[in-house]
Amino acid sequence: MHEVIDLRADVPGDVPGNVAGGFPSPSASTRVLALDAGGRILDWISWQDAVCLYVRDAVAWTLGTPCLSVHGGINRVSGRQSIIELHPIVASTGHCRSHALDPSPALTNAALFARDRYICLYCGSHGQRGELTRDHVIPTSRGGRDAWENVVTACVACNLRKGSRTPQQASMPLLAVPYRPSWVEHLILSNRNILADQMEFLVGHLPKKRRKS
Repeated sequence: MHEVIDLRADVPGDVPGNVAGGFPSPSASTRVLALDAGGRILDWISWQDAVCLYVRDAVAWTLGTPCLSVHGGINRVSGRQSIIELHPIVASTGHCRSHALDPSPALTNAALFARDRYICLYCGSHGQRGELTRDHVIPTSRGGRDAWENVVTACVACNLRKGSRTPQQASMPLLAVPYRPSWVEHLILSNRNILADQMEFLVGHLPKKRRKS
């Protein structure tokens, strides 16, 4: 879907809107996928930050069909309104590290619940964020680490039932093996409004063993 945002700000010169003064709230939570000039996936950025890249002439290249038209200020000389067509994927200029390691996403409850799709990995029940907890497969009291490979989403009841025991001791087998998500998987899980061009690009960069999951 192609959206249009009109900043409606008269500014001297051919500048798209009052960038320095802030933006109005957009009609949707459109986010742009940011890459470095070498094509390495960086992070989601707001459409406002993407506009700033265009204004500063810091866009190296883009991918995808324009998803957002930002109508800026009226040039007092030409009488024309500036327009920026935002693409869903934007590579910025500047330093790029072609051999940079894939960053590991921070282990937070929000990221953990998203990885496990808000499902208790003991009983299979689906819950809201306030109904779920972080459970350590090997309890920390037994030397278990607070790491992606040792934590799962659990409902409150299952967490209390398991206590400080291992799944084997509690006779509570896991429904799935916990894993450390890649940075690309984290980006997919953290955005519920991914555009088609963005999803196609991200899926192409998933670990091969998880592309069909």
